[in-house]
Amino acid sequence: MAEEVTLSSHIQHHLTNAKMCSTDAGLAFNKACADSGFWTWHIDTLAWSIGLGILFLWIFRSAANKATTGVPGKFQCFIEMIVEFVGDNVRDTYHGKSALIAPLALTIFVWVFLMNLMDLIPVDFLPAFAGFVGESAFGMDSHDVYMKIVPTTDINLTAALALGVFLLMIGYSVKIKGIKGFLAELTLHPFSTKNKIGMLFLIPCNLLLETIALVAKPFSLALRLFGNLYAGELIFILIGAVGLMQLPLHFIWAVFHILVIVLQAFVFMMLTIVYLSMASSDNH
Repeated sequence: MAEEVTLSSHIQHHLTNAKMCSTDAGLAFNKACADSGFWTWHIDTLAWSIGLGILFLWIFRSAANKATTGVPGKFQCFIEMIVEFVGDNVRDTYHGKSALIAPLALTIFVWVFLMNLMDLIPVDFLPAFAGFVGESAFGMDSHDVYMKIVPTTDINLTAALALGVFLLMIGYSVKIKGIKGFLAELTLHPFSTKNKIGMLFLIPCNLLLETIALVAKPFSLALRLFGNLYAGELIFILIGAVGLMQLPLHFIWAVFHILVIVLQAFVFMMLTIVYLSMASSDNH
């Protein structure tokens, strides 16, 4: 007997990732992964994020192959505008010397934007298609087939992006300041004194404050992007539950949400540049 679909279960279904895990009986999916622990793969998040990353590479590679020194076409102009926009922000914000920062910023901005852009696809379209495929090809109950198509509404994805930025921050700090300089930055600021005995008492306080400030940066990156996109997706799901009236409401919210989609990609890029610029500055 099919489970009765209520508004609550409808919302919960749309907010649940397609999961894959390993159990004693072999590979398991979705509800069977409820107690599988940490090693559970969100296969929809992985598939959509990797697919959109490949799409980003293909678009920019196509633009590079078709680039001309003559009068550029509209596609080339559009790509050049994006590259110039990111390059200007990197030059204005990053005060060190690194050939990695501009390509990294471009990748973050376009990739996060593409993942956010999936939020504008009607919430029932691709999940319903996935349910139809699961039901017709594998004999599954369509309500047991999950598909979240916006990778940035998954905290695991945004945390992974933030963790990558965090590792780069540590790497740049150690590379430019050295291990001693990095440790000195954590222990000798913001409070200091010329009295060595007094400094011994200040070091633990400095270490605590600086460690919290350092760890808070990736947390803020991950939670800001996740929170804004998750809230936007939830509103789309609620709008989709009101019937035919969803069309004008969906359009109004989509127009507003375009600003959120672009802004969150820009904010993630800019904070990454700022954090790496702070890590690269040797001001101790």
